[in-house]
Amino acid sequence: MTEAEFLARLHHVRQVASEADYPLRVAGKPAGVLVPLVNREQGLQILLTRRALHLRHHPGQISFPGGRQEASDADAVEAALRETEEEIGICRAHVDVIGQLPAYRTISGYAMVPVLGFVKPDLPLHLDKNEVEDAFEVPLNYALDKQNHFIHWIERQNYRHPIYFIPFEDTYIWGATAAILRTLANHIHAD
Repeated sequence: MTEAEFLARLHHVRQVASEADYPLRVAGKPAGVLVPLVNREQGLQILLTRRALHLRHHPGQISFPGGRQEASDADAVEAALRETEEEIGICRAHVDVIGQLPAYRTISGYAMVPVLGFVKPDLPLHLDKNEVEDAFEVPLNYALDKQNHFIHWIERQNYRHPIYFIPFEDTYIWGATAAILRTLANHIHAD
């Protein structure tokens, strides 16, 4: 998929359903994550990170750069851009924000706003090893192809909750990251 094809599909007026998130009893803590899209010759790629292995929460999990919205952040977009620069060294000047998806509530109590943005290809990454173990790209077409998506259902507090998985090479994209990609797939491939 090219950048132009992606934008044409993204900017439609149809209402698209989000994937089921975790039903928080209180408002989630605001957070923002960047869904970084990189335009390569072979088509758009999604830049993902692997969380540092020593972290207390979600060590080694595949994620988007981003995190909790701080008091100094005007909104979730600012949080996503600030955290992206802190985690992988891509400054906001190299991100062209093109939109956002509905907030996704997580089991850890956050209401994450996925911010879609194009990042310039071949930018040098500067990983904060306190937060990020690695960064890598996944072809957008692969990540949004529902033939590559799997759902495992769990029951927690009398609520049946889906956990999404997307296998890629020797790893699994799962949880909130996979759910956000499914919501983006619903949006891009809406009929």
